Amino acid sequence: MIENLWYVVLESREVGRSPIGFVRMGERMIFWRDDSLKVVCHVDKCAHRGASLALGKILHGAHDSDRAGGRVQCPFHGIEYDASGRATVIPANGRGQAVGEGFRLRTYPTHEENGFIWIWWGDPAQNALEPAPPKFFDDIPEGMRWSTRQDPWDNHYSRSIENQLDMAHLPFIHRNTIGKGGMTVVDGPGLLFDDAGFFVYVYNRLDDGSRARSGAEVPVPKTTTTQKLEFRFPNLWQNYIAEKLRIVAAFVPVDGERTLLYLRFYQGFMRLPLLRSLVHAVGDAMNLVIAHQDRRVVNTQIPKADGSGSGELLFPGDAAIMEYRKMRIEAKRRSNSILEKA
Repeated sequence: MIENLWYVVLESREVGRSPIGFVRMGERMIFWRDDSLKVVCHVDKCAHRGASLALGKILHGAHDSDRAGGRVQCPFHGIEYDASGRATVIPANGRGQAVGEGFRLRTYPTHEENGFIWIWWGDPAQNALEPAPPKFFDDIPEGMRWSTRQDPWDNHYSRSIENQLDMAHLPFIHRNTIGKGGMTVVDGPGLLFDDAGFFVYVYNRLDDGSRARSGAEVPVPKTTTTQKLEFRFPNLWQNYIAEKLRIVAAFVPVDGERTLLYLRFYQGFMRLPLLRSLVHAVGDAMNLVIAHQDRRVVNTQIPKADGSGSGELLFPGDAAIMEYRKMRIEAKRRSNSILEKA
């Protein structure tokens, strides 16, 4: 995983007023909401003796008048931590006694939008810089309903992302679903970049003996209503099928060899409640069928971790994967530069 980036890690509905623990980015983390309902994220390890705060409880109201309301209390010895991660009370010392600065939890900034929760995962010394908020997809109309299914994969999250940017696998892995028709030749793909990622335009076709066209030879539409894939770095992807039909995926890093996909089915064409439920049930089921066709093969890739620099031989149809790997290399460079200056 690359430090100093915003990562989608959860859906909003998974975090309530009680502390809850998850493994994300290879770390045991705790999430809770303060009295303003803002999501708080700490590394789930009490500064005293390393117990999990996910077994603790939330105490409402501010302990100090200048602190935001709400603290998480360790279940082991009752130490209380505020939303900044600072311990405010050690009961064994007496509630009125000052607490040393060393009693502090590693804490990550959070952002919540469109039912997703992001964390800014990186160097704590840089977290005070208030990073600009992450970008979601700005072309999903308000009022579209979504449903979500989670799908665990046994590979590095970058492997899962590359699979969704891979145009050449469609007629083979998905030959009886979205890859029907045997269109094995990959023209392009067409790529269009913006400041948060890039768009991918797919031009697969039947093999008629002619060579595959390069990315420069295929059209790149400028309209917003053209079918396309959209990737938001570092871990969000959208399949723009139609104005009122989308698939969105968040590739959530659990650790270096495990990923949790949050697969969302968006639709805006069915509003009648009973029929809408049926449409979403079918859409969710289809998402999982297609994902499992991919997962069966992607989980066999060697190495399981990031494939960059592993000696893989790519071809022109892998252009979107190449660009993604370039983005990762540049993000690593920027992150290392930040660490060197800290």
